[in-house]
Amino acid sequence: MGGAVMMKNVFVPLTSGIIFGIGLVIAGMTNPAKVMGFLNVFGNWDPSLMFVMGGAIIVSMPAFLLIGKKMSAPLFNKEEGFSQQLKKNIDSPLIIGSSMFGVGWALVGFCPGPAISALTQVDGNVFIFFIAMSIGMLIKKIY
Repeated sequence: MGGAVMMKNVFVPLTSGIIFGIGLVIAGMTNPAKVMGFLNVFGNWDPSLMFVMGGAIIVSMPAFLLIGKKMSAPLFNKEEGFSQQLKKNIDSPLIIGSSMFGVGWALVGFCPGPAISALTQVDGNVFIFFIAMSIGMLIKKIY
């Protein structure tokens, strides 16, 4: 029985991640030029990614509402329950971190999910970004 639980704890997230990555590729989120075009509201603005975000909200909102009202734990991880954000205040690490994320996203055209999906395109720039992102995450974890 332990193997079945382990399989659910690995198979379901892995399958979800693969589906998510395929969706990012299809939506164009792994194309930095498309992302930067979306973020360039004062230039040649490309609003098409707004539909990607809107579609994600339409699909996920009912699930989040259902989870909040009916479910006490995830379907495939009952022993750990849901992890909840306990921090409620806005402080300087939050502002600095979110600003760095936004500036990096605007300058490079990648955020973590699409960058991982874009690794399949075997582009040197993606690998450089991924290594830099990983180093930044390790530094944050250490400090």
